[in-house]
Amino acid sequence: MQQILYFFIKNSYRLLFLLLLGISFALIIQSHSFHRSEYINSANNLTGGVYENINSINEYLSLKEKNEVLAEENTRLKELLFNKKDTLLNLKKLKLKDSLYYTVTKAKVIKNSFNVKENFLTINAGEKDSIKNSMGVINEKGIVGIIEKTSKNYATIISILNTELKINAKIKSSNHFGSLNWDGKNVGYIQLIDVPRLANIKKGDSIVTGANSDIFPENIPIGKIDQLFINKQTNYYTINIRLFNDMTALGYVYIISNSHKEEKQKLEKETLAK
Repeated sequence: MQQILYFFIKNSYRLLFLLLLGISFALIIQSHSFHRSEYINSANNLTGGVYENINSINEYLSLKEKNEVLAEENTRLKELLFNKKDTLLNLKKLKLKDSLYYTVTKAKVIKNSFNVKENFLTINAGEKDSIKNSMGVINEKGIVGIIEKTSKNYATIISILNTELKINAKIKSSNHFGSLNWDGKNVGYIQLIDVPRLANIKKGDSIVTGANSDIFPENIPIGKIDQLFINKQTNYYTINIRLFNDMTALGYVYIISNSHKEEKQKLEKETLAK
């Protein structure tokens, strides 16, 4: 208490000056409309700037929630897209999951390896979300991989950057098929092998998922042709593809379930057995 009193006594002249200065400003503002207007404008500019900064901070803090909403919306849109054929979908059927050829579930990548030859990812969705082995995984730019193992709350994905994984893919402009298989060298590129030499292809052509796949819908983007050469051992094309996806920076992904896969595979197995 003594220190506070000592402070006021020591600085009494300065405090009195500031008090009188404040009273003077107040009298000037009240008695002159011009000064009052300038004061109000200055105050509005100051508070407006403060509120704008606060709003920017609030918007930044709400990005996580907004990303969640966008991911949910993308899930619904992708489900519509994958099930759309030549005609519009029946809206009544869209309410029933069982009537859809493909269903889509969103998840977030919580672990991602890309610096070894057999890379895997982990997502925060599992058996409780109806995630099963051998489902396809994509994001907004293209394919990511295939579900390998699941637990109640998590699942692991074989990344397309895994030398053991092969995926059916095609050249979009010609419909010639091949097998997508990473050579283990560059994380920005993947290889399409076993493409017949009669295929009419050129640098810059798009590579997409093929119709032979039971895991992915047809025409999911993969990348563009960067280089191509003839494999002397097989006499087929080997094509170097620059990926659309940055596999080192993955956030939300979408897991695709093909409800007709088992029926198709069973029929094909029975046909081959005869």
